[in-house]
Amino acid sequence: MKPIIIGIAGGSGSGKTTVTTKIIGRLHLDDLIIIQHDSYYKDLGTFRGKRADEVNFDHPGSLDTALLVKHLRGLKNGRAIQKPIYDFTTYRRRPEKEIVRPRNVIILEGILIFVPKELRDLMDIKIFVDTDADERLLRRLKRDITERGRSLDSIMQQYIQTVKPMHLEFVEPSKMWADIIIPKGGENNVAIAMIASRIRSILNGDHDHNH
Repeated sequence: MKPIIIGIAGGSGSGKTTVTTKIIGRLHLDDLIIIQHDSYYKDLGTFRGKRADEVNFDHPGSLDTALLVKHLRGLKNGRAIQKPIYDFTTYRRRPEKEIVRPRNVIILEGILIFVPKELRDLMDIKIFVDTDADERLLRRLKRDITERGRSLDSIMQQYIQTVKPMHLEFVEPSKMWADIIIPKGGENNVAIAMIASRIRSILNGDHDHNH
């Protein structure tokens, strides 16, 4: 059986990772991998000498989606891939790569994964995590300060200049491609339970599922 690819999208700080973790927790699957679109950010060096604060990292053009599509197709056809490792403190790809072997279930996570058609077409289930803008901002602040060592001012500036406008231009409209929209993010246990049982039925050979 070819792997099932599940896309989990939603704005920055919407709780995509929480939803992913809870779905996995209900499935008890070993044969599963999570791939983050964030790993496929283009290296800062490819932006023709721009500094990090001059690059719009919330625009689809900042991600190497062509490489991700190639990798997902490889995994679907049973081939291992060499996934890039992106360093958020230097905005560069590390020299080493991560070997990822094919699995039955591939969860693809990212804010912009429903924007490119060639990426959408590879997904079997598309889930959009829909969370209030103020909650997303608070989560992003907390994450960027604690995990990525950013200052409050730089986060606010990035939010106003790129995160919010790109959310409205790309992320929010891409919700129309979702098969399932989860309001309230990772707290929505009813939606998560329903999605987990749907995935289980596909894995058990439900004939509605076609590649």
